Amino acid sequence: MAGCSAEADGAAPTPTTTVSFKHGGTPSAVEPAAPTSAPPGRVGTPAPSQRIRFVPEQVVLPGGASASVLSATTVSGQLQVPSKAQRVGWWDGGAQAGDPFGSVVLAGHVDTKTEGLGFFARLLDVRRGEVVVLNGAGHMASYRVVSVVSVRKDALATKSGAFDQTTDHRLVLITCTGAYDASRGGYEDNLVVTALPVGLAQ
Repeated sequence: MAGCSAEADGAAPTPTTTVSFKHGGTPSAVEPAAPTSAPPGRVGTPAPSQRIRFVPEQVVLPGGASASVLSATTVSGQLQVPSKAQRVGWWDGGAQAGDPFGSVVLAGHVDTKTEGLGFFARLLDVRRGEVVVLNGAGHMASYRVVSVVSVRKDALATKSGAFDQTTDHRLVLITCTGAYDASRGGYEDNLVVTALPVGLAQ
């Protein structure tokens, strides 16, 4: 199975970010800058007593397929995304589920050389209006898909805003797509699925 790679350099106000998905046991990486704080007094933000926030432990895609979500921490400035094809990484430099603002970023493989199709290959079939669910610590947050776009890997941070932590709260799912070119390190594009919260986390 072909490998997968995507990279992007960030520019203000989007946090500087490098994302890569590689195979053969090589950890994937995201290199984010420190997230910025939210602007004060955002209109429509629930009171703290009304909000439940949690680290995602499971993602459920439209159709019911689910995968474990592992916290992806930074090591030497790079975020280590799970190498296993059927697991997904949550960027711990971004928002948690249920936060009043910021992007909850999940990244995973579309495929691997050793394990075949990855869990996030299902993102290729996701459509606007469908619902993605995050579970963790006994809580649940639902998000409705509002956009599915392909972004050149070198423009992921600069044009997609996928890692923006100053935006209204949302879920961003990222995998690889487009043409595969082994000589250039993998897939040329990233698939970015953006979803907005459906009510408050429970």
